Amino acid sequence: MWGKGNKRKSTSIDKHGENITLISKGTVLFGDIQFTGALQIEGRVKGNVTGQDGLVRLADQGIVEGDIKAPNVVINGTVTGDLYSSDHLELASKAIVAGNVYYNQIEMVKGSQVNGSLEYCPKADDKVKKKTVAALTVKAQAVAEGAS
Repeated sequence: MWGKGNKRKSTSIDKHGENITLISKGTVLFGDIQFTGALQIEGRVKGNVTGQDGLVRLADQGIVEGDIKAPNVVINGTVTGDLYSSDHLELASKAIVAGNVYYNQIEMVKGSQVNGSLEYCPKADDKVKKKTVAALTVKAQAVAEGAS
């Protein structure tokens, strides 16, 4: 039937071993986050979240006020900003996204909300990676200028 032979990549946080970052409930973080591995957000982030590889998982009480850019993203909380997922994006039942969504593969569960546009970006297009690399380059230049 549908999806036969379609191997879905696991969005399990466990496969990242010791490389897991947690922003716990009750925590408010101001500023941008850049990470590798897995990032579990149960609190609030006021800034952009960028992962070169790995997974961002936003819990049902979690809030991000900024863009999220990562290959694998699982949303069950609230995002005010754009989502960029170059591999797999899952919008769970309590997901609320106020922004545009750029994805390669998407799963939307009944109850999830997107108040913005959905734009398919195939891997060959590399649009998501280019935007992520451009954002990281700008950030690195700003940090370098600040250190001078």
